[in-house]
Amino acid sequence: MSKRPRRNHAPAFKAKVALEALKGEQTIIELSQRYQVHPNQITERKKQLLEHVPDIFSKERKAEIGSSVKDLHAKIGQLSMGNDFLSNALVHVGDTSAKR
Repeated sequence: MSKRPRRNHAPAFKAKVALEALKGEQTIIELSQRYQVHPNQITERKKQLLEHVPDIFSKERKAEIGSSVKDLHAKIGQLSMGNDFLSNALVHVGDTSAKR
């Protein structure tokens, strides 16, 4: 008996199956046959979906995104200053070598 190769489902597929399970229009067994995934996976994804739904609407999540953008802007400024410094230093080195 040969094993079927392991499949990695995309997050969109997982969400689609979990939403179908949440709707309750079909049984877990029917969804399992339809999408060809194990019933335990459907049950687990449905459970994960229900656990993480409040995170979608939380304000803390938005604050995390804002802080990371702020950090990125700071990093861009730091790199720009470094580039300006190095380009000025290169100009000065070029001036002294041209005089020789």
